[in-house]
Amino acid sequence: MSFPAHLLPLRECVPFLSWYPGSRHAQRVGDPRIADLVFGNPHDMPLPPYVAALAHQIVPQNKDWYAYKMSETVATRTVSASLRARTGLEFAAEDVFMTNGGFAAIAVSLRVCAGPGDEVIFLSPPWFFYEMLIRAAGATAVRVSLRAPEFALDAEAIAAAITPRTAAIIVNSPNNPSGRIYGDAELSQLADLLRAASARNGRPIALLSDEAYYKIAFDGAAVPTPATHYAHTCVLYSYGKQLLAPGQRIGYIALPPTHPQRESLREAMLLAQCATGFAFPNALLQHALPEIEPLCVDLSALARRRDRVTAGLRAQGYETTYPASTFYVLVRSPDPDDMAFADRLAERETFVLPGTLVELPGFVRISLTASDAMLDQALTAFQLCSP
Repeated sequence: MSFPAHLLPLRECVPFLSWYPGSRHAQRVGDPRIADLVFGNPHDMPLPPYVAALAHQIVPQNKDWYAYKMSETVATRTVSASLRARTGLEFAAEDVFMTNGGFAAIAVSLRVCAGPGDEVIFLSPPWFFYEMLIRAAGATAVRVSLRAPEFALDAEAIAAAITPRTAAIIVNSPNNPSGRIYGDAELSQLADLLRAASARNGRPIALLSDEAYYKIAFDGAAVPTPATHYAHTCVLYSYGKQLLAPGQRIGYIALPPTHPQRESLREAMLLAQCATGFAFPNALLQHALPEIEPLCVDLSALARRRDRVTAGLRAQGYETTYPASTFYVLVRSPDPDDMAFADRLAERETFVLPGTLVELPGFVRISLTASDAMLDQALTAFQLCSP
């Protein structure tokens, strides 16, 4: 069977998919001799309290313990309490929709907020799959490029991208891959322009706030949410980052109490979750969420690795970002062809993500979830390839 023609447009908007299966990295994953800095995957054993929570909840407490699950009350109440404590907004449990990861939260929200004939704005450099998910919802993806190395929200560029067809905008803060946290002033300005554009268009523009890294913030940095600035916000989250367990898929969509359409959207969210392949987390993760919610990876260890890597690379003559959040440091490639530079590092047993794959040619991205020994090896490889 040939490649399905109807999937070709989706394949074209995710270069990562064509690179990864045949890449040198894919052929070496798990090899203890390499420094694997490509993805935010764990290279240490999982958090013991996380494992204990799953072990505790795996024992069934009734006959329905492993029955079909949608958004379980124990999970939605846990999330709403967490959001109330974090934001000061009175999030209600009935406005929380549990999903099998942040990926599904984005896909479901797009199905609800946009469709054929609509446009959805996303900011670049982006997470790999925004454009694909927008297209899969039947909408048109509209890219707004942010300027390196600050990657600040560009209100003028966003305003210029809005048309009468604009249904939604995806905002990712803390941002992958830049590590930038958008502050209250930036989010307030964005909210003002979205309200003005919504009034002109005669319909609200939804703000889909991808907050997967909000707990991965360094140096005590505050991570505000657009939900406190803009009522038509959907808060999207994945627990995979704070737990460094991306293979255990649990996340959510949450509507703030200020959302004017929250009651009418409840049924739409449920239908979209079913239409997106029953996009609910499995039973065990929902049962365990009260124990999982407060857990987080060691932020001090990640910050120490960030400082070590950025200082080491800058001493070698490289330009790097200094992320306030996330797992990633961006490094400007000494070769304009970042794919070629990544290949040279691979020859020295060090694997990084070429920036081209996240719409950032001329950079490479390295993950701080690598072990200390891997980072030592990587610094040596970068030195051998230094500008």
